[in-house]
Amino acid sequence: MRVASGHRVEIDARGVARVTLTRPETHNALDAALIADLTGSFNALAADQNVRVVILAAEGPSFSAGADLNWMREQAEQDEAANLEDARKLAELMRSLDRLPKPTIARVHGPAHGGGVGLVACCDIAIATAAANFSFAEVKLGLIPAVISPYVVAAIGPRWARRLFQTAERFDAQQAQWAGLLNEVMKPRALDERIEKIVSVLLSNAPEAMAEAKDLVFAVAGRPVDDDILEETAGRIARRRASAEGREGVSAFLTKRKPYWQTQGNG
Repeated sequence: MRVASGHRVEIDARGVARVTLTRPETHNALDAALIADLTGSFNALAADQNVRVVILAAEGPSFSAGADLNWMREQAEQDEAANLEDARKLAELMRSLDRLPKPTIARVHGPAHGGGVGLVACCDIAIATAAANFSFAEVKLGLIPAVISPYVVAAIGPRWARRLFQTAERFDAQQAQWAGLLNEVMKPRALDERIEKIVSVLLSNAPEAMAEAKDLVFAVAGRPVDDDILEETAGRIARRRASAEGREGVSAFLTKRKPYWQTQGNG
């Protein structure tokens, strides 16, 4: 277990990493120290070949309230250049989670607002309870949800974003699922069971192939289906077929045995 500013990281024998926000007294709000250390943790997990799945969770009644009030007060006293540097660090945190080359699951047990919604949007899979609610309250403070916007818009689309960014209204878990922010909404007692089932499915899949499948989405999203993308996607599957993992997967299927990644740990 690794304990750092505002969070801890635990990795089990299967390679499932659980990153838990541990600032319940501030509703797991983000400040400069947490942003820096959480970015470091995500980068370390990305580089750890033994890690196969990452779960983002939180302690206390909330998932994350967004920006810490004291941190916001400090930012308000800084000039534009200093604010730009702070914003870049938050942007790097979001990117480190969004591009983490392992499957990521947001376990959203309670409210998430502002930057907390950004963390949810950056995860590949988001499962919440009905106790969760969400908002982008920045415009109430004369601000905008700029840094998290690429990930939120990718999750919920421009139409919902145009409404929710401007109204700052609070929306519940069911509405978040309709909008595309959440994949599923569970009863509280069923949350961990459902996440464990998804983890088991992910552990049965080829690790490198999942990383490349995730990157594939980034590569093709929003692009026209032209000669360039046809060539790129053909090249991607050709490399996968010729890879050691690809050959192992096909061979295991044809010989009716488990591939090696299913016999490692509990996968």
